[in-house]
Amino acid sequence: MEMVQARELIYEYEKRDDEGNVIGMNRAVDGIDLDIGPGQFAAILGHNGSGKSTLAKHMNAILVPTGGTMWVNGRDTKDPRELMPVRQSAGMVFQNPDNQIIGTVVEEDVGFGPENLGVPTDEIWKRVEDSLSAVGMLEYRTHSPNKLSGGQKQRVAIAGVIAMEPQCIVLDEPTAMLDPNGRKEVIRTVQELRKRRHVTVILITHYMEEVIDADQVYVMDSGHIVMKGTPREIFSRVEELKKYRLDVPQATMLAEELRKRGLPVPRGILRKEELVEAVAKIAGRTGK
Repeated sequence: MEMVQARELIYEYEKRDDEGNVIGMNRAVDGIDLDIGPGQFAAILGHNGSGKSTLAKHMNAILVPTGGTMWVNGRDTKDPRELMPVRQSAGMVFQNPDNQIIGTVVEEDVGFGPENLGVPTDEIWKRVEDSLSAVGMLEYRTHSPNKLSGGQKQRVAIAGVIAMEPQCIVLDEPTAMLDPNGRKEVIRTVQELRKRRHVTVILITHYMEEVIDADQVYVMDSGHIVMKGTPREIFSRVEELKKYRLDVPQATMLAEELRKRGLPVPRGILRKEELVEAVAKIAGRTGK
């Protein structure tokens, strides 16, 4: 059974004029099919307005389809009786951790979710400790979240989701408000978590370097999935990505520029180490 699955998923909302009158419908997600298996790392890319965040909100039943079906862990998100099981299966981490952190002390914030699920007190504190350890924030358990850096706050937000023991974590542009070091910190935390606990990770992002290690990449444009494949397959199609107003990792772009200048650099290079190796081989063959 897939962890997250969609068939012909449609989401429409009302368009209104300046006076608030309904003037039509806008289709933000248009006929999407999606299959993400247990333990997978899937990334969803797209420029602003492509529909990727709208799609993410369906995975936690924050939004429900106006057409088609979304299943999370085999449960139909349109069924009101499945709302709590869906949200227990798939936890959401949002762009701004300040919107997700509500406690005045880190450990209280992380324990808030399990408490709402009716988890016994002893088990809550065990989960708090385990979750903070998993994201490298245990030493900050008695700190105020307000005094943490952006990257640290986002790790606390992730710990709060982990404490509810979901089988899937959906991260909706979790690094958009962070500096480069904070971004690396959060992505490394999520990757380690996935390997240790075998949770499914779905990352919505516009930072290309963050998806290099994904199992599957989906590219969205105007509510549609327009590209699908492994990172190497997707980033081999540089010109097509440009058409959808997306960049590629820096090493991929440099490799593309070298190819344009006649060097036989292979397509689909993702990391600088791969590029250095490819250039060294070419230099060895030419004797330069």
